[in-house]
Amino acid sequence: MNEITVGKSNEGERLDRFLSTVVPDSSRSDIQGRIKDGIVTVNGGQVKPNYKIKADDEIVIRERELIEADIEAENLNLDIVYEDSDVAVVYKPKGMVVHPSAGHYGGTLVNGLMYQLDELSGINGELRPGIVHRIDKDTSGLLMVAKHDVAHRHLVEQLVDKSVTRKYTAFVHGVIPHDKGTVDAPIGRNPKERQEMAVVDDGKDAVTHFNVLERFKDYTLVECILETGRTHQIRVHMKYIGYPLVGDPKYGQRKTMDTGGQMLHAGTVGFTHPGNGERLEFKTGLPDYFEEILEDLRMREK
Repeated sequence: MNEITVGKSNEGERLDRFLSTVVPDSSRSDIQGRIKDGIVTVNGGQVKPNYKIKADDEIVIRERELIEADIEAENLNLDIVYEDSDVAVVYKPKGMVVHPSAGHYGGTLVNGLMYQLDELSGINGELRPGIVHRIDKDTSGLLMVAKHDVAHRHLVEQLVDKSVTRKYTAFVHGVIPHDKGTVDAPIGRNPKERQEMAVVDDGKDAVTHFNVLERFKDYTLVECILETGRTHQIRVHMKYIGYPLVGDPKYGQRKTMDTGGQMLHAGTVGFTHPGNGERLEFKTGLPDYFEEILEDLRMREK
């Protein structure tokens, strides 16, 4: 259960819009569904999604009841980088979907986790046990996994207060002239293409920091550090500043390398252990295909 007291600065906002900005891993449509299902109350009563919140309103968001889904545990030989009784850190390879969706229940990271881990949190519902945050299908790298609900809440709180370290390596079109920068631009649904995200005035706050690692004739290798974690954030932000990711079928250039998806790798994740308070950080190198492309370019540009 999540309890929120409305501050004066948010007075007058629509309830659904307000909650979509403060509830992790949620969308406005998801929040609207929760309100209509009666699991969101304001001052103890049910309201409509367009309810205008007032200062000191007490909002309670209860967890959805879990419904058994037909998700099979599968031996996918996942690389479990770290595991204890509270959390795990797992490497997701390029091309693997994180969690099942309606009509697509097999071969996902969750299927593999159900086979290899003895316990997973249930907060995210029957299709996403243990999943605290996600990365896109064609992005490789490290993910935190919660093994019970108390650990899940602790990790989500760290995502909200921006204390989780998330560093990505991205390969982009164009030569970035400055060594470092920050993109601070809100992200929401693209009004012209609902399957895409975009920088929009009424989007959720989104901040990406980047450092140039290496420059090529027509490309740049960068490290991107997430301050927030919006859907497709790095892909959208790099496109927004004119340096779209190589191989990105959704946000990239038409003429790009045939890489089977965006060249983006979640190489570092760090967090405070929800049980003992120890700060943990995990790193993994670039996948072979990524390294081979870089090495080929280095050889050609000598």
